[in-house]
Amino acid sequence: MAENSELVLTIGLEVHAELKTATKMFCRSKNDPDAPKPNINICPVCLAHPGTLPTINKKAVEHVLRVGLALGGKLADYTEFDRKNYFYPDIPKGYQISQYQFPLVSGGKLNGVELTRIHLEEDTARNQHSDEKDGESLVDFNRAGVPLMELVTEPVITSAKQAGDFAREFQLLLRYLDVSEANMEKGEMRVEANISIAKPGERGTKVEVKNLNSFRSVERAIEYELVRQKEVLESGEKVVQETRGWDDAKQVTFSQRKKESSHDYRYFPDPDLPKLKLSEIAEFSVENLTKTLPELPTQKRERYARDYGIKSEDIEVFVSDLELDEFFEKLIPELENKDFVVLASNFITNDVLGLLKKDSKLKLPDSGNFAKIVNLFGAKKINSRQAKDQIKLLVEEGKTAEVTVAVDLTEIIEKIITDNAKVVADYKAGKASALQFLVGQGMKASKGSANPEVLQKMLVEKL
Repeated sequence: MAENSELVLTIGLEVHAELKTATKMFCRSKNDPDAPKPNINICPVCLAHPGTLPTINKKAVEHVLRVGLALGGKLADYTEFDRKNYFYPDIPKGYQISQYQFPLVSGGKLNGVELTRIHLEEDTARNQHSDEKDGESLVDFNRAGVPLMELVTEPVITSAKQAGDFAREFQLLLRYLDVSEANMEKGEMRVEANISIAKPGERGTKVEVKNLNSFRSVERAIEYELVRQKEVLESGEKVVQETRGWDDAKQVTFSQRKKESSHDYRYFPDPDLPKLKLSEIAEFSVENLTKTLPELPTQKRERYARDYGIKSEDIEVFVSDLELDEFFEKLIPELENKDFVVLASNFITNDVLGLLKKDSKLKLPDSGNFAKIVNLFGAKKINSRQAKDQIKLLVEEGKTAEVTVAVDLTEIIEKIITDNAKVVADYKAGKASALQFLVGQGMKASKGSANPEVLQKMLVEKL
């Protein structure tokens, strides 16, 4: 519900993600999003030369089925590919191979948002336009034919934030499943938003906004459309069903073309590709696919909270950063006490990340040496200041902590005993207060950085 308005905002998302496979969807050309030059990963099939025949990429089908299973969708038994007919420079065949009536996955849910379908298709080539007014346009076919998964939500999203959160969570899931890098800045994941507003109980006119290449753009485009469509209706006019682009520099949407309906694409089954009955393919059984699924983000969040009591903000930091989470998971078994996990989490999210943000050249430290620092602190052998100093030393210089701390205190204790022979004699004669004087001297010598309990214990052992 829009603020201070009786109009209801309704949003449905279409999310495209390029899949990680060795080759393209229907040919043997290399699938390489980082190709150094245009038009080097191409062949007669992805260039639509006459007489060429496509073949289905089995790994791409498996990727989509695994995503569907992770989202609780219904995996198809029968599926087929269709021709989606339209003319544009980035589609040399004059049609795109996609799926229409029989998608690979139906239903499912993510972040509380119900899904309509997930299907598989081929990506288009990439158009590159000159900045000059009468400049030329070029086409790079490296991307043509790359496996492209499309997820379509039900029109149940009601705010820009909810839409952005959904897209972020979907990107995270794709990375956990290792089916796509889903980098929006590279175009590996693209979001389109279908937006309408209407009075409660009524149906609004849907406007599709394309060219959303960041999560913030998704949110801002929706917020802009809410205001724009509201102003159109309040002026007595009707919202036009159309496709609009997003100008990130101007922060506005702009009209591109009238919105097509499905019949405009004249879908029909592709005669060159076989129909698939997935129950006849052993690797695609639910049982076998389930074995390939990793711990999913939602499951990891629940485990960290349940088993270790980590606060939600820290959990989100680990879940959202796969490299950091791998470091954290490797660290946990090296901690001497389960309760030390929260201590480790606090040091990582505050101290380690703080250092890494200040200097991008620094890397995560060795987990074994980092565990030593946490174990020393957890056992009260060093205080917080010492732990932070040792973490800084470890991250910046790669030095371990345990030896440094032990040497420092050992040298301090030996000097105290040498410089205070009379007090030492008093302690050995049974004067308990003498020990406290020695501890005080140790704290003074360490400039307050030593843990007094540890200092006292080491003094008693030495004496």
